Amino acid sequence: MAQSIPAVKGTRDFYPEDHAPLQWILDAWRRVSLRHGFDEFDGPTLEHTELYTRKSGDEIVEQLFTLTDRGGRSLAMRPEMTPTLARMVAARQGSLPRPIKWFCMPRMYRGERPQRGRLREFHQWNVDILGVSGVLADAECILVAVEGLRELGLTADDFAIHISDRRLVAEILTAIGVELERHAIAYGILDKASKMPIEELSRRWGEAFPGILAFDKLWAALSAADVGELSGRLREVAPQLGGLTGAAGLTALMGALTSLNIIEYCKLDLQVVRGLAYYTGVVFEAYDRRRALRAICGGGRYDDLLAMVGGKPLTGVGFGMGDVVLFELLSDLKRVPALAASGGVFVVDIVGGGTGGAAADESLPSNELLRIVAALRRAGYRTEFSYQRQAVGKQMAKASEKKAGHVVFVSDKSREQGSVELKDMAAGTQRDVAMADLIARPAEFLGAPKC
Repeated sequence: MAQSIPAVKGTRDFYPEDHAPLQWILDAWRRVSLRHGFDEFDGPTLEHTELYTRKSGDEIVEQLFTLTDRGGRSLAMRPEMTPTLARMVAARQGSLPRPIKWFCMPRMYRGERPQRGRLREFHQWNVDILGVSGVLADAECILVAVEGLRELGLTADDFAIHISDRRLVAEILTAIGVELERHAIAYGILDKASKMPIEELSRRWGEAFPGILAFDKLWAALSAADVGELSGRLREVAPQLGGLTGAAGLTALMGALTSLNIIEYCKLDLQVVRGLAYYTGVVFEAYDRRRALRAICGGGRYDDLLAMVGGKPLTGVGFGMGDVVLFELLSDLKRVPALAASGGVFVVDIVGGGTGGAAADESLPSNELLRIVAALRRAGYRTEFSYQRQAVGKQMAKASEKKAGHVVFVSDKSREQGSVELKDMAAGTQRDVAMADLIARPAEFLGAPKC
């Protein structure tokens, strides 16, 4: 016997019972995106590796799945969608109406160590606004992220959006003596906050920036709950940090989020910096309130990215939300509903014998059954039947297994008098219906189709 071949580590097999929750999440993401005025797009799974090595950041580049095509070109399986978005917009930049509001839900691939909340293949919801420079675009992206989680049954008790601003963090780093060209190193250390102990962060900071403000003091200042408290804490650790010009943007953003009625879901958190190198302003991440899991989503402003991929300068802001951590949270909170397919129609065959043609073999369903099945499916109803002639009890057991909302009994009476028996499974009632009427006006007897 040949040895079985398992799925690749870090990927998932979606059996029907596993795919239903995934589709439930994807459907919610799509509804929320369309409701907020975003248009759906998609791009290729393969991109030129250079698209990511230019500005995605070292961590993403290290996780690329790459290959060399027959022409000797280095290609990568997409680890994120923002560079693809920027490339596509740059290619048609002059003809796209502004603002550009796009979303997508593609599969992504990252060569990292599989663990809870992290896989090598995952689905990601991406929402972006290009061509709007003010805080309203930042606020709307945060609003969509909040509504996407609310759509799945999560509340303000379950998660929060942690909001920061790279410009303000950069101003702080410069003020304490970190040279501009070394800010990326500082961001890399700060971005590891949710992934390693504070002692390790402090050690790395001390090695990278000896003689500069101690990490624990900087970290305490960055944990301020609001802009006013931040200024006070910064003055305590370094008097030169008393008047931060970058705080005004965060104050305006928090005001917009208050007006959008989602401030209860949001909190200031300057410890969030995001690891991707192309962020230029507001950045944010969503976490469960217990901080038991990795970030549910992350995003921010990337005003220079289009120019980096060959386009003209154009402001942009967006976020990505993966399905893996989100499903972990929903499962932990028992918010995943029972999603077995239900409400369809099962057609039971109790005709005495075949009538020639397609169903001349008496082991096959009758022609009357096949005509009804075809008509109901064409009308939009999920309709099933037994492929072989079986006892009525077995067919009814199958109807119950499929959670059929209605059962249609096709019998000798259907052939002789043109009628069928229709059973409403929820109500337990049964009645005769003219077969021609059921075929012509199924909604009158079955309700609106759900497919």
